[in-house]
Amino acid sequence: MLPLALIGDAFDTLRDLSDSPWFLGAIFIVALFDAVLPLVPGETMVIVGGVAAGRGDQTLVLVIAAGALGAFAGDNLAYQLGKSAEGWLNRTVFRSESGKKKLAWASHQLDVRGGLLLVTARFIPGGRTVVTIASGVTRQPRKRFMFYDAIASTLWATYAALLGYIGGRTFEDNHTLAFGFAFGLAITGTVIVETIRWLRGRRAGTSQPT
Repeated sequence: MLPLALIGDAFDTLRDLSDSPWFLGAIFIVALFDAVLPLVPGETMVIVGGVAAGRGDQTLVLVIAAGALGAFAGDNLAYQLGKSAEGWLNRTVFRSESGKKKLAWASHQLDVRGGLLLVTARFIPGGRTVVTIASGVTRQPRKRFMFYDAIASTLWATYAALLGYIGGRTFEDNHTLAFGFAFGLAITGTVIVETIRWLRGRRAGTSQPT
């Protein structure tokens, strides 16, 4: 783990930046890239924005809007990448028998419960990228994808920003503790969502093929 002093310095820097109007643009950009590259900390940025709003440095509604718009744009970029690279993906990633089965499973799941899958996957780091790219590869209807993705992006941004806001309001004098509190709640929520999804999959007999 990183030393506490180093974490504190990092949050000092984020706090100094988070009261700038440009920070909303940073939230948008990071949320966009997070949808395509799961290593980019999109949720973290929205939570930090929420903490800043709780401390009075940002406006909560604008933080939510920046995160939601960035996530929506990124998800649609991932969808388009999947659609445009369908041939290459079929020749490489899904060329084997196992790969074909996985693609068929993803296509079936998206057809049967695409809306719910898009919404729940947005709360699972990495899972949202897989689902949005698979939506493009399997050519799910664009309008339906955009409709449910707008709901998913808004819920995700609202959830992350509110966690940060609550942390910022609760620990106004300690931004590091405020972020740690909010991020801990976010991790707990992710674990709960993934557990429910796994249990539902087992009950319905829809476990992904190996």
